[in-house]
Amino acid sequence: MKVTEKIKVPNIQCNQYLVDGKITTWNGPSADVYSNIFLSKGANGEEAPTLIGTVPDLDEEVSLKALDAAVNSFSRGKGLWPTMKVKERIACMETFVKIMATKRAVIIELLMWEIGKNTSDATKEFDRTVEYIYDTIEAYKKLDRKSAKFDTEGNIRAHIRRGPLGVVLCLGPYNYPLNETFSLLIPALIMGNTAVFKPAKLGVLLITPLLEAFKEAFPPGVVNVLFGRGRKIASPIMKTGKVDVLALIGHSSSAVALQDQHPYKNRLRLILGLEAKNPGIVLPDADMALTIKECVSGTLSYNGQRCTALKVLFVHENIVDEFISKFTKAVDELKFGLPWEDGSFLTPLPETQKPKYIQDLIQDAISKGAKVMNKKGGEMSTNYCFPAVMYPVNEDMNLFHEEQFGPVIPIVSFKDIDEPLNAMANSDYGQQVSLFGESVKQLGPLIDTLANLVCRVNLNSACQRGPDVYPFTGRKNSAVGTLSVFDALRSFSIRTLVASKDNDYNNKILQKLLNSEHSNFINTEYLL
Repeated sequence: MKVTEKIKVPNIQCNQYLVDGKITTWNGPSADVYSNIFLSKGANGEEAPTLIGTVPDLDEEVSLKALDAAVNSFSRGKGLWPTMKVKERIACMETFVKIMATKRAVIIELLMWEIGKNTSDATKEFDRTVEYIYDTIEAYKKLDRKSAKFDTEGNIRAHIRRGPLGVVLCLGPYNYPLNETFSLLIPALIMGNTAVFKPAKLGVLLITPLLEAFKEAFPPGVVNVLFGRGRKIASPIMKTGKVDVLALIGHSSSAVALQDQHPYKNRLRLILGLEAKNPGIVLPDADMALTIKECVSGTLSYNGQRCTALKVLFVHENIVDEFISKFTKAVDELKFGLPWEDGSFLTPLPETQKPKYIQDLIQDAISKGAKVMNKKGGEMSTNYCFPAVMYPVNEDMNLFHEEQFGPVIPIVSFKDIDEPLNAMANSDYGQQVSLFGESVKQLGPLIDTLANLVCRVNLNSACQRGPDVYPFTGRKNSAVGTLSVFDALRSFSIRTLVASKDNDYNNKILQKLLNSEHSNFINTEYLL
């Protein structure tokens, strides 16, 4: 989509990074950051992406310095941060989120320009992230209160708490570069871990306003922020074997490649959010109006560029014609426009190669018997491919198996419910499913089966991540570990305890420790 009106373009020139509590100026090469929103034409008359800023293209030497800073800050469990009082770590996190809140306007603007997120979704992402941080703080307080007691079993008394794991390498995704990245980074930090954090290749500029916040809020080396390419930053870090936790939301190929570079795999904790091929199953008695609304939102919110998006729709043969007629009409009525335009639901795709990839999926499906069912389906521009509703789709087509992560929607007709169930069982993924119907007699057994294939069954509603207090995870290749406000604290920590025989001698010592300032492990802050 080409822009003709006068619009103010962001110009973020960042030549700094954060290592060991110091914001350092980088005098080496930089990487240009482009928006896939077009303002002009290139020298040959073609539409050209818009330059909106630059970031450092850091090298292996800097990345290893950042790792050393994180390692030294943790200091084999002796560091200031992992041994700090709970209330002091919370105070650091509160300082960070207060500074972060002052950057709201610029980060929302950059979410729109960098990744094409519309105003409403960009605003929600920022506000939801701030809320997530405050919810994490409260969850940490509750966790500490729950741990603030001694248990006695037999003749052994034990004080059981959760301790940090060590050094975390944090790599976030481009589609939620703030919210999902911080769903990893924030719980990792508050539990006492130290981190090296590299933003995604898209959505990188919006992290630059937060460098000062990280510096001001946390002790040196606790969080280190690097910019650059993964092979120059993440790969050298993993090869050292000094990383204790790989926290990544992205593609499984990246996760596997990084794991393979770690020399001590049994010591490496994995917390991963990966691909999904979430299906919608539409039963004959589904409320058609509700189902259409939820399926439009589920397949095409943020152009379908969400791991939680509905990626394939299984519709019962008795209602498939009616469903397609109403669904395609609703899809073609969606407004395509610039992220900041009122009512823009569909926006330019941030990945320059994505329109062609979507077209390739469409053409492969057509060559194997599918048709584009909506009038505007597949209409191409340089930075967009209008959503295509494809039917009938079968397992011979790439679209049936691949996570398209974009605006193309496969519809599969089924006669017997075992058809979608078998497809899910055979899939490499197992995150969520949306189930549309009303009959309790049919829904009950289906829910029992689906709960064993995926980790969230959405009844008459689109797949989604939130609310953030609910578990977010997946089976098979979709995830490792569980992320939610509460579960993430557990994912980034390990249960550890102090134990002693239950006798007067030990009990007197423990009571003194409880009343002293000598042990932050035993003397918890949020006592019951």
